[in-house]
Amino acid sequence: MIEQYVLDLREVDEAQVAIVGGKAAHLGGLSRIEGVHVPAGFCVTTAAFRGIMAEAPSIDDRLDRLSRLNPDDRGTVRTLSAEIRRIIEGTAVPGDMAAAITRALARLGEQSAYAVRSSATAEDLPTASFAGQQDTYLNVVGPAAVLEHVSRCWASLFTERAVTYRLRNGIDARAVHMAVVVQRMVFPDAAGILFTADPVTGNRKVATVDACFGLGEALVTGRVNPDVFKVRDGAVIARTIAAKQWAVHALPTGGTREAAIDSQRQEQPALTDAQVLRLVRLGRRIEAHFGSPQDIEWCLADDDFQIVQSRPITTLFPIPAARDRENHVYLSVGHQQMMTDAMKPLGLSMWRLTAMAPMHEAGGRLFVDATPRLTSPASRAAFLDMVGRGDPLTRDALETVLDRHFVPTLPDTGPGGPPAGGSPVPIETDPAIVTELIERSQASIAALRRDIRAKTGPALFDFLLEAFQEHRRVLADPLSMQAIMAGMEATWWLNDRLREWLGEKNAADTLTLSAPGNVTSEMGLALLDVADVIRPYPEVVAFLQNVRDDGFLDELPKLTGGTEARHAIETYLDRYGMRCVGEIDITRPRWRERPATLVPVILDNVRNFEPGAAKRRFEQGRQRARRKAQEVLERLRALPDGEHKADETRRMIDRVRTFIGYREYPKYDIISRYFIYKQALLEEAERLVRAGVLPEKEDVFYLTFQEFHDAVRSNRVDDKLIRQRKDEFRSYQSLTPPRVLTSDGEALSGAYRRDDAPPGALIGLPVSAGTVEGRARVILDMAQADLEPGDILVTSHTDPSWTPLFVAIAGLVTEVGGSMTHGAVIAREYGLPAVVGVADATRLIPDGQRLRVHGSDGYVEILP
Repeated sequence: MIEQYVLDLREVDEAQVAIVGGKAAHLGGLSRIEGVHVPAGFCVTTAAFRGIMAEAPSIDDRLDRLSRLNPDDRGTVRTLSAEIRRIIEGTAVPGDMAAAITRALARLGEQSAYAVRSSATAEDLPTASFAGQQDTYLNVVGPAAVLEHVSRCWASLFTERAVTYRLRNGIDARAVHMAVVVQRMVFPDAAGILFTADPVTGNRKVATVDACFGLGEALVTGRVNPDVFKVRDGAVIARTIAAKQWAVHALPTGGTREAAIDSQRQEQPALTDAQVLRLVRLGRRIEAHFGSPQDIEWCLADDDFQIVQSRPITTLFPIPAARDRENHVYLSVGHQQMMTDAMKPLGLSMWRLTAMAPMHEAGGRLFVDATPRLTSPASRAAFLDMVGRGDPLTRDALETVLDRHFVPTLPDTGPGGPPAGGSPVPIETDPAIVTELIERSQASIAALRRDIRAKTGPALFDFLLEAFQEHRRVLADPLSMQAIMAGMEATWWLNDRLREWLGEKNAADTLTLSAPGNVTSEMGLALLDVADVIRPYPEVVAFLQNVRDDGFLDELPKLTGGTEARHAIETYLDRYGMRCVGEIDITRPRWRERPATLVPVILDNVRNFEPGAAKRRFEQGRQRARRKAQEVLERLRALPDGEHKADETRRMIDRVRTFIGYREYPKYDIISRYFIYKQALLEEAERLVRAGVLPEKEDVFYLTFQEFHDAVRSNRVDDKLIRQRKDEFRSYQSLTPPRVLTSDGEALSGAYRRDDAPPGALIGLPVSAGTVEGRARVILDMAQADLEPGDILVTSHTDPSWTPLFVAIAGLVTEVGGSMTHGAVIAREYGLPAVVGVADATRLIPDGQRLRVHGSDGYVEILP
């Protein structure tokens, strides 16, 4: 019974995380790798920790309170965690436990120096490294001191930073136990960190070595700048040798001290190139053993590398799986769709099954392989032109990759042709074309809704696979593609020509105001009409101000005016209830499922607008567009060859106003179908719950479509797989997807190559003309919006579901976006100055800050 408290590190492997924690499990694995030296030591197991916790029952109540805290409640987190630490450190180590530890020390040398290090069961995992969250103590000498520091390591499970980290990552404090590693101390000449992938760029083929003199503590605490070496393909490709003024050394009696380095030695490298290459070879061996890029702590003593820790690098964005070993360049689908959040497995697989192009999955996001478009110079030029018009940052990232000759240039086999998705065949400027396309879409969706009703069980999934073919057929309709491109090409023509002829920037922004048939902008205006119905009834308004759940619609008829209010909201949901934030992920709750999401926006509209605002706003936009067209045509006629230029421009204005509104309709078609699919799939999930196969119907969101199909056929689900997928999804949520990702793992977000903005301005892409000043409202969750007229919305990205907020704002700033993405299209439709693609806007712009948005020139000024 006593021996369960201690295990020699040589007895430990990666399968024993629950017994020895993540750090010790990794150290045990390291000790089994040929050629890798790990300092001798042992592990005080989690059984000892549980024994100590049992000795202090007063901790239980505090753990319960801790589990219910908001991680942002820092004061209470600090107080409770400090109380728990004091209790643990004040609890005497029981005799049998202390005896087991001292016996292990005797085997290694009682008076030797040791490193005493935390090893939590939720530490150094593939999805969360927990680096620095618990404590490590160096150069601990003597059994009494070791026992004292073991207690401190147990207590460090409840440091404020560790508790906050677990709360933010959804990890239950009771589910995490602490083991403690006790290792022979290494007295190194140099120490540092090896990353087997570049931690900045993500490139898996570039290793980075940070090195300093003495103990690595000087580097970890930031006391010195390390030497930095970069290694690729067995060669040092870059080195930066720092002036290392200090080093940390061990004291003979225990503890450490900081010492100045002789001035002549400060700028000498801590490692030779040969040592760096030897270390990286060890790192590659360790990486291969664990199966992922590693963050490795090392020491060099007597020219022998000792590895004291290895953990996964959890901040790297995963690479899409490829069937070959060739170089690939991937483009983020999320940046095109204005939804860069992680998606659940069912959402990913459904989008892939219904998409027009093959897609690859990584980090909970989707990517398309752009490599075939980049290998041929002719197709490359057309592709880069198309990409650059929409998002200059993506084009810049692609050009960076091309400049490095990462993608081979293959001989042209024919003309480059039009951009993907375009059509070389022009169509007439005829509004009846748009009417016909919408009628086709509505008929197809009505047939889907009718035919899916009788389908259940495996037959439903067979039906859906056929429905996905119809889904793709409608999206690929050549006439639909022609209509979309007609609107976009007319926009580009007007902007290019009117800038050339008249010096007008982004003239199409005004010429397209209140263009007919834009289902997304109509959605925002329609919610103003809902507010008009509700506004006359104070009792309804007061009731809505206190809505907390989605059952409020059933309560409305009990109030004066409630029947009318409910009818208005239901009518809105009938047309737009399939939409939601992040709507390309079928697992996201729709407005019809969570109608309370719309209540804050409705109340803002009630407060901020007068009756009839929707009609007035649309008409004002239409009149502004008409006046702009007249002004432009008059100015053109005064130019040489003016009548011809004016005639061409008039035709293009008619064309853009005919087709630009349709640009938003295919997405509406997709999301309408998605909601029908989802309702049918959730009925199957409910059957699995009733059959006891699943505890909750939303668990199917963590299965792919095929896995869900298999579960319905077999009435069996792999519970372990679902738990694993939930853990993976949580880890993916913390990752930021790049615009461009290479098969080497390099993540590129691009840069603006501009110097035409004032100092300190935030650079972005101009997508809707005009200049406006106002208060910034930094909003990451549409349901938390609280807007006043004249506010400027600052957010990460906007898909169509954000449109109802646009009616209340004066300007828009987003981190993600392009000239033809939804936020840009609707900003132009509503006449809102907008700048998109502003890196880190939600971090750099404080909520409430005064801003000036330059929508024509593409920058944002933060005002005093």
